[in-house]
Amino acid sequence: MDNRYEAYAYADPLFYDSPRRWGAHEEFAAVEWPLPAGWERVDQEIWAVVRPVDVQLPAQGWKIHVSSEVGDAEEVLEAVHAYCLRERVTFKFLRGLPILQVQNSKYAPRESSGKFCTLYPVDQAELERCLDGLGRVLAGRKGPYILSDLRWGEGPLYLRYGGFAERYCRNDSGARVLALVGPEGRLVPDVRGTGFAVPDWAPVPDFIAAAVAERAAARDTGLPYTVERVLHFSNAGGVYLARDGDDGPRLVLKEARPFAGLDQRGVDAVTRLRNEHDILVRLAGVPGVPAQHGLLTAWEHEFLVQEFVEGRLLVASGWPPATR
Repeated sequence: MDNRYEAYAYADPLFYDSPRRWGAHEEFAAVEWPLPAGWERVDQEIWAVVRPVDVQLPAQGWKIHVSSEVGDAEEVLEAVHAYCLRERVTFKFLRGLPILQVQNSKYAPRESSGKFCTLYPVDQAELERCLDGLGRVLAGRKGPYILSDLRWGEGPLYLRYGGFAERYCRNDSGARVLALVGPEGRLVPDVRGTGFAVPDWAPVPDFIAAAVAERAAARDTGLPYTVERVLHFSNAGGVYLARDGDDGPRLVLKEARPFAGLDQRGVDAVTRLRNEHDILVRLAGVPGVPAQHGLLTAWEHEFLVQEFVEGRLLVASGWPPATR
């Protein structure tokens, strides 16, 4: 199943429905806060958009995303809301905690996970003011790393070049996707993948150029093992087949992203990984249980290192059935 449908499957056992319907009982108070004169709030599916009515946004540009762990979300939203009203910046936010939790769940789309609030600066000067001002307001806050974006400093602010207006085009495979206007005036896909990238024709402000270049540079994984291939990806992190040295044994590395990969109780991937490690320690020596080789931290992610157990192909008698 396409993981983008997961949030629409919780509303009813038989039918898809908007996440807004099943999340309505736990919406943030900010959804109903009165706004000053000259402001309006617009419902946009799982988002609430707040904007000054006399400000005209460009069709595309550099946007700022704010990430937040679930436990701090109410306070982060209050800070963002107050800042944007004071500075007259258009913004949007997820409407409630249940929706935020699903957006950061284990099988949520990785390219959109972590995005709690979005700011739409009208130009580069406003972008710089927001990064500086809101960055100071939210200093010390934590949240899931937004894979599609460039993190600003060490806080919960991220940015990427993308569309402000909702426009669509067809990609190379024929799918209808969100679009940008390219340098020749034609619509091109607004690629939102699991890695940060800037269209080669997009303007890069001087004050973020160094950070963009640093992110684009290749960097060491920090892992003391050689990764041979990916076995599985989810919003919690990857599972990798690795080798300890050139001639060493094969191992499995299970990755855990902080504040991401939430389960239905709101427990994140790191907490579950540590629990898995503890259980493997307790079961050491039991036949059929992979041996664990410890936990390690690389960059900001945690990894469980465990024995690689080669699988065996099971062939049932009479399967597959003969064709007639």
